[in-house]
Amino acid sequence: MIIKMRAVTVHEVPERVTPAVERHFLRELQSYVETERPRLVLDCSKVLHMDRATIHLILSCLEEAMKRNGDVKLAAVSPDAIVPLHLSGVSRLFEIHATTAEAIQSYRHHSAAASPPSFASAELEKAAESVA
Repeated sequence: MIIKMRAVTVHEVPERVTPAVERHFLRELQSYVETERPRLVLDCSKVLHMDRATIHLILSCLEEAMKRNGDVKLAAVSPDAIVPLHLSGVSRLFEIHATTAEAIQSYRHHSAAASPPSFASAELEKAAESVA
């Protein structure tokens, strides 16, 4: 039996998102999500603060992927950027991984483990405690 693995594409989320940057990012992303069941990793390592525009961008990416029965995972989200994701409830929509490599690897093991990695819950709890 041969099992063909679909490609995982990694996209770096810009440090600052403006309407023009968002349009350009989504236009570039379009060719990658026009496949069946796209698998995307959004590298958030440059994002220092997760503002509304950045949250809107990652939700737009998720929407485009879900239209084609795909998935989006976040990687390298800083502790400061995780807080707004948690407070807005958006963190529940994504698996969040410490590194891009871990996020890519999680697609390979996704069928074996349906629950999000422990990094996401531990980091979110720690971030929520520091805000409270």
